[in-house]
Amino acid sequence: MRPEQYVQEKAAASGSSFYYAFLFLPAPRRAAITAFYAFCREVDDVVDDAVDMGVAATKLAWWSSEVRRAFQGKASHPALLALMPHSKEYGIREQHLQDVIAGCQMDLEQTRYLDYPALERYCHLVAGVVGEVAARIFGQQSDHTTQYAHTLGRALQLTNIIRDVGEDALRGRIYLPVAELQQFDVKAHELLKRQYSERFTALMQYQAQRAHALYDQALAILPDLDRRSQKPGLMMASIYRTLLLEIEAAQFQVLHQRIRLTPVRKLWLAWRVQALGRM
Repeated sequence: MRPEQYVQEKAAASGSSFYYAFLFLPAPRRAAITAFYAFCREVDDVVDDAVDMGVAATKLAWWSSEVRRAFQGKASHPALLALMPHSKEYGIREQHLQDVIAGCQMDLEQTRYLDYPALERYCHLVAGVVGEVAARIFGQQSDHTTQYAHTLGRALQLTNIIRDVGEDALRGRIYLPVAELQQFDVKAHELLKRQYSERFTALMQYQAQRAHALYDQALAILPDLDRRSQKPGLMMASIYRTLLLEIEAAQFQVLHQRIRLTPVRKLWLAWRVQALGRM
């Protein structure tokens, strides 16, 4: 299987909202973002599929070495074989990929976050850096767009955290900051036992308000010069913010289920941004 086919199948199989934003890109940019996304999925799957943390750590160490080799012209994995031809044109650096791996490494070493600044560091690595690379591939012209990309990345990641509270808790991970659990008097065992309460709803409303503020901030700081090129990011923002609104409408019933948007609705939201140029 050719590397390009491998990453295409990896991206399509994920069912991610990101895939719908890629569909409207010109072929060269679509090839680059698909390869980058496949790389991110590969390293993320190391953690998500982990049974033995030691084995997962060894796999991430291999990926770190593979990235170093790739930037020396010695890539062997199809995801990096597909990505490296685009790295120079779109300013993708080794450190970008190493940061993504470091974010996944945090999932092996840390299952709780004391406060929001600590969680922000994690979000920066697994989502902010991803947003930065994506913005470059989409056609970023202004340096200020990097700040937009990092802010939007955090908003998307917080939406993921809100959606996956119950699923993550069963995996032993609670991303909601400890200080905020204490602030709203929500106990970790209540999440594990899928116990809803007014306290839990208030806690989740607090998280949702933070995510909405980040979406608003990201949209406000996106330079006009890059509004056209960054349509794929705006598509992702539209899809994820709509998901957040659905979660709010469902009264944050996220402990026992994963609330989703249908593929048709994701495609429609993406098309609307493509057609209108805005969310």
